[in-house]
Amino acid sequence: MKVAEQIREQIKNIPESQPFGYDALGIAPEDFFTAAKALERLVKKGTIKKVSKGVFYKPKMTIMGPLGPDYNAILNDFLYKNKKRVGYITGGVLYNQLNLTTQNYFRTKIATNRSRKKIEMGWLKTSTVKSYVEITEENYQLLGILDAIKDIKNIADTSTTKAIKILAGKLVNFEKPAIQGLLNYALQYPPRVRALLGAIIEDKFANVFDLETLRKSLNPTTTYKISIKKTDLPTIENWNIK
Repeated sequence: MKVAEQIREQIKNIPESQPFGYDALGIAPEDFFTAAKALERLVKKGTIKKVSKGVFYKPKMTIMGPLGPDYNAILNDFLYKNKKRVGYITGGVLYNQLNLTTQNYFRTKIATNRSRKKIEMGWLKTSTVKSYVEITEENYQLLGILDAIKDIKNIADTSTTKAIKILAGKLVNFEKPAIQGLLNYALQYPPRVRALLGAIIEDKFANVFDLETLRKSLNPTTTYKISIKKTDLPTIENWNIK
């Protein structure tokens, strides 16, 4: 079967509005160039529409005209690859979900293991950043917490002190393995994240966790300016935070 014919047959089985890429068409890498030309012809005919580079969809026709793509499915394409999580929502949208800010964000930032270009289509506007840690279904929520600690001084419509109190309040409800996971993953994050996490864990969990590895990962002469008072977080001096 010719590549163009194979593509047409595969597209017949793809639901309308469902975004798809080369992987959904069963195209061999050596046939990508031919496939690109075949898809380009289908776009010109209006059989399919292009979302972004390598991503297409079949428009669903209604009495009001063709519908756009399934935006949630497009977003999931950033978050999963072959049903394996490779990304997670971070930035302002996440911080709103964590109740750290009441501000609504119109651009969704995604941390990912893959290099992806941004999409601006309809209400879906995305940008991507590289994750500090390999992302899994088990750890992505912990990485979101560490992202919030990293951005603590720049979260809109809240003070640093308030944001730290909210995060600390969430951590006290975490199971012990989750806290240990935060400590382990934090070693891949910037020093200020390690210092602030250490101060929060030391304050909220006393001597429950061994913090020496985290402490030794920091330069003892470096001071971290996070704008929080000792009355709000008593352990900050132990981590050179001001």
